[in-house]
Amino acid sequence: MLDQIMRSPTFDYAERGLSAANLRHEVIADNLANVNTPNFKRSEVVFEELLAKEIYGDDGNGKLQMVRTHDKHLPFKKFGRARAYVERDDSTSMRVDNNNVDVDMEMASLAKNQLYYNALARQLSGHVSRLKSVMQGGES
Repeated sequence: MLDQIMRSPTFDYAERGLSAANLRHEVIADNLANVNTPNFKRSEVVFEELLAKEIYGDDGNGKLQMVRTHDKHLPFKKFGRARAYVERDDSTSMRVDNNNVDVDMEMASLAKNQLYYNALARQLSGHVSRLKSVMQGGES
């Protein structure tokens, strides 16, 4: 029973989202640390698009994926679990030294990422509180 609770989609998505936010924070910090390094190219974390494809399918039409409920059902295309990864941006150059880090953009991304992390942590905390309340018989 406890294993089923811990493997719920809420825990799974929140864990992967928090992990992606943590990685994004590290990448932004690295970008900011190298703002004056010649030929440095900024990096960014890709996760939300992959998670949307996992949940809604490749076409992104907002419909949930099919679920195979029996071994004898016909197989269908299954996406893997979305994991955050770091992608380097070689497409732009901000200055003559070939560096493409924009401090203002990085600071805005850092603030956005902090809000994202806090929202996920709050969501997970609320979910755990609701589970705790149910386990205690509905008492607060």
